[in-house]
Amino acid sequence: MPNGTQRATDIAIVGAGITGLSIAWHLADKASVRVFDGSGVGSGATAIQPGGVRQQWGTEVACLMAREALAFYAEIGERLQPAVDPAFQACGYLFACHTPEELAVQAKNVALQNRVGIPSRLIGPDEAGALVPGLDPSSLSGGAWCESDGYFDRPQAVVAAFADDMQRKGATIVDRHVERLEHDGSGWRLVLRGGESTQAQAVVVAAAYDSPALLAPLGVALPITRASRSLFYSDPIRERLLEPLVVSHERGFAAKQLADGSVLAADLSAGTVPGEGREVWHRRVRATITELVPILEYVSFPVLVEGFYDVTPDRQPIFGEIQDHDGLWIAAGLNGRGLMMAPAVGRLLADSILGETADPTLDSLTLARFDQDELVHEAQVV
Repeated sequence: MPNGTQRATDIAIVGAGITGLSIAWHLADKASVRVFDGSGVGSGATAIQPGGVRQQWGTEVACLMAREALAFYAEIGERLQPAVDPAFQACGYLFACHTPEELAVQAKNVALQNRVGIPSRLIGPDEAGALVPGLDPSSLSGGAWCESDGYFDRPQAVVAAFADDMQRKGATIVDRHVERLEHDGSGWRLVLRGGESTQAQAVVVAAAYDSPALLAPLGVALPITRASRSLFYSDPIRERLLEPLVVSHERGFAAKQLADGSVLAADLSAGTVPGEGREVWHRRVRATITELVPILEYVSFPVLVEGFYDVTPDRQPIFGEIQDHDGLWIAAGLNGRGLMMAPAVGRLLADSILGETADPTLDSLTLARFDQDELVHEAQVV
């Protein structure tokens, strides 16, 4: 083997976030797999996600993936043998509707969700108030509710569990950045930072918002942008103030109290308008708290945490083999849903890479949809 060249592998995965780790876990029983990331496991888009797992989406493809993922997570102890219990809390999600128009949108979503087996339902203002103590339903026309939705108290334990168990299966993690990809005969050459390189029969790019820069030199234009997202956190509070997770699309607001007692609140538009900052976002959060969840009115939010989504024009991920680049796969553009859909994404990509199934779920999410003007718009992004 020439100097500066590492051993070949069947499948190389670029990106050790939850998406890349899940793909590796699903592949590891049947292929030689190496995951490359010079920033560490779960350090990019995965790093600050608050652990939400929900099934309430507005497109069938998103609903099916979310439903499959939640079923996987119900058996996470047996499947991944986590060293630390991630502690899933089925607290329920309420999508609050202030206008009849938004209620009609959620009614359509609930009908879709029910058709694929998701137990969501439409509720009136009074029931919303009963399900969410501390909520003021006076401004609501109703809402959409799913009691089996919830969150992981320790989401990083899920990330670690995928990483640990895939390595028990024989996959490896390489702490090196991939600088570029080059087609090399029947396979691919990965050039690593520092000058070394390695070969692989197939490569999966799962590098979130860093994926476009890696693929651009190959003539592949990924319509993925990095979008800022910010969360306000309180200090831990002894009293339980807000059990379900509350979302208002119309107010651009989401809030939840975590298991450690801290409350998170988000202005969902934060970071989307140039020049806006913490004070503007804080005022909008405060205004919605006063209107919708006044039980949080005296909670302070001293901590602002910034993260990033990898966003696509239709708010759907990009999956599948890249046309005219045999053996080169993409799994990116998750639009903030990496953790909640990781098990389904991993299974879909692994099956397709190994040629075991031709799941039609992937057909609508390929890169080609952007050239063919066949977008699958998902509005239920939080």
